[in-house]
Amino acid sequence: MFHALVAGGIVFPGLFLLSKNGLKWLPWLRWEEADAVIVSARLVSSVQAIMASTVGYIVSSSCKHIIDDQHWLTATYTQFAIPYFIYDIYAMFMCHWHKHRVKGHEAAAGARSLRAVTRTYLHKEFLMVVHHLFMVLVCFPVSVLWRQGKGDFFLGCMLMAEVSTPFVCLGKVLILYKQQHTLLHKVNGVIMLVTFFCCRILLFPYMYWVYGKYVGLPLYRVPFSIPAEYNLGSAILMAPQLYWFGLICRGAFRVFSRARRAGKDQALRNGHRPEEAQALD
Repeated sequence: MFHALVAGGIVFPGLFLLSKNGLKWLPWLRWEEADAVIVSARLVSSVQAIMASTVGYIVSSSCKHIIDDQHWLTATYTQFAIPYFIYDIYAMFMCHWHKHRVKGHEAAAGARSLRAVTRTYLHKEFLMVVHHLFMVLVCFPVSVLWRQGKGDFFLGCMLMAEVSTPFVCLGKVLILYKQQHTLLHKVNGVIMLVTFFCCRILLFPYMYWVYGKYVGLPLYRVPFSIPAEYNLGSAILMAPQLYWFGLICRGAFRVFSRARRAGKDQALRNGHRPEEAQALD
């Protein structure tokens, strides 16, 4: 029963180590340890996201009866993915450690105790760590034991929330290496914004709407017709998504504002009058 769980415990850390060592030792790369760790962690997250969203699409499109239909991939991938969340807590910690070294704090980081580094890591990544622990300690038992084989369609929809993750990971890597000015970063930012909004924010109203259509209720009546624990679970899962979406929007606004200021400065350098440059805003 737990073969998939064991496989996930091997695949995700193994892929991280393989990628990290490959980036460090391939003759045409020869990256430093910090670069290899950070990029490898994002790579593994992207691979997991692609697998999860693919499984989610297969499951949700295969379950025509949204309550009773089952798909073998649902339980299998749920078990396979659980070790990823445990591994990723460690991978995020390693990224946190090496980012201090990248920023020129190598000596300070080396002198810190493990407790102090862990404290700053938990302060910075508290919400993500809680999210990962919630997936392991709550969502896994619920999906494997409490559901009793029902609702594979909805679990497939939840897996499709990972569609935005590869773009989030690419954006973080580009920001880390000061590539915010590139066209790639801007295009990736637009795709990230759209996919995050559609697959992580609209996902919950969509699932309520599908259920309402199934039982013959309008959307606004669905929350009042289902057990309170379902609404509570949806709220707990959606709250951090709204927070992270707000951060993405704020970052996109900063990039847009910076581009407008750069365009205005360029216009002034090209000899436009201040009022003409102001018109470019």
